[in-house]
Amino acid sequence: MRTFVLLVITVLGASLGSTASAVAVKPETAVNYRQGIYHAILWNFAPMAQMVQGRQPWNQATFAQGAARIAFYSQQLLEGFPPGSLTARSEAKPAIWQHWTEFSTKMRNFENASATLAMVAKSGDEAASKVAFGKTAQTCKSCHDAFRKE
Repeated sequence: MRTFVLLVITVLGASLGSTASAVAVKPETAVNYRQGIYHAILWNFAPMAQMVQGRQPWNQATFAQGAARIAFYSQQLLEGFPPGSLTARSEAKPAIWQHWTEFSTKMRNFENASATLAMVAKSGDEAASKVAFGKTAQTCKSCHDAFRKE
């Protein structure tokens, strides 16, 4: 009996899992999702840029907090680009889905750079934090240049 119950749970779990992944996301929902994440990243990135540029006083705690948030958000971006989620309101270029491997590589580069930025910022080294910030910003730019409408 116990084996039968485990088998039923396994089959139901597999079918529910495949059903959940098969549910199509409305394009506008995907656009809202990814734009929300990008806005949250910018919310944290902008004050950090001001510090790096010397326009605001350096505050390592604030910088590290922003870096940690960006690292967290960066891990959620790629799922916001399901096939067919291009709308008139989106700033994404069709090239994202035409060159998915290149796009997803650039997104992973952003994730990795963001994780490094968070780790370096947590160390408290201002100079190294600024360098890591520059590298992270460059990963943003490389993706925007190829895959974002201006």
